[in-house]
Amino acid sequence: MWQYFLRRLLILIPVLAGISLVLFTILAMAPGDPFEELATNPNVPAEVRMNLRAKFGLDDPIAVRYVRWFSSMLRGDWGFSFASRVNVDTLILQRLPTSLFVLGTAQLLGILIALPIGTLSAVRPYSIFDQIATTLAFIGFSLPTFFTGILFILFFSIYLDWLPFIYRADISATGWRWWWEHARQAIMPVAVLGLAQGAALTRFVRSAVLDVIRLDYINTARAKGLAEHVTIIKHGVRNALIPVVTLVALQIPTIFTGAVITEQIFRVPGIGSLLISAILANDTPVIMAITFVFSCLVVSFSLVADLLYGWLDPRITYR
Repeated sequence: MWQYFLRRLLILIPVLAGISLVLFTILAMAPGDPFEELATNPNVPAEVRMNLRAKFGLDDPIAVRYVRWFSSMLRGDWGFSFASRVNVDTLILQRLPTSLFVLGTAQLLGILIALPIGTLSAVRPYSIFDQIATTLAFIGFSLPTFFTGILFILFFSIYLDWLPFIYRADISATGWRWWWEHARQAIMPVAVLGLAQGAALTRFVRSAVLDVIRLDYINTARAKGLAEHVTIIKHGVRNALIPVVTLVALQIPTIFTGAVITEQIFRVPGIGSLLISAILANDTPVIMAITFVFSCLVVSFSLVADLLYGWLDPRITYR
């Protein structure tokens, strides 16, 4: 397995280099100028605009700019935000804790919903429980998050006045009150994302477990006298988790980029809202940093998923 792991790590280097080249070229050729606001401001002399463009190398060839950016990224320098006037890494680190808390909790909620419900639906196929769970999963999977988010705001914030619908990062409370206010304002975005992800995962879990529990080795385990819950959990669910692990591994990197639509609805100051603001302001260094780190996370967690396959199913070998 170690040889397979090292070989995959070596493959990641040209893959990430190619991804970064494609991303940088697309953003460099995209229309828009980060200093467009200065160009339309009559109080800013033309010499100042030209000096700023020369300072950041915006008029250099794309190849030169890419080599300069990639070498800076390797040194840990993510660039400078044209819109916010701060370093990109500082800007991202300011938003990252909120995204990790809200989206990480939503991801965990989705997994906790999908595993038991999907397993029970597969163990009791076409029962009343299975039909109700399947119907709710289809509804949750079909409804877009912006629609459920608006429904949550109308019901829990406006009609019942239980929860705030604006996520505030500047809560002045201290101690347990601070924790309570943060948890209270995160309930709706976490619920919207968690229910949507749980609905999608439930369908995958049910389908995977339903395929596995019909195999011969499950019948052999039952014939040996193993308890039903041991047979299902230890021998059935574990081997059925391979497609689920793939889906979850590809969803985890979205915790970094944020749920753009949900963050906009609830005004969550996360990475997703930062990405939207950077796109609207043509803030290329911020866009490039977020998209490239997201690409690195997708490739890395794909490797993690491949390694987990061997632990879940001993029949899988690495060569």
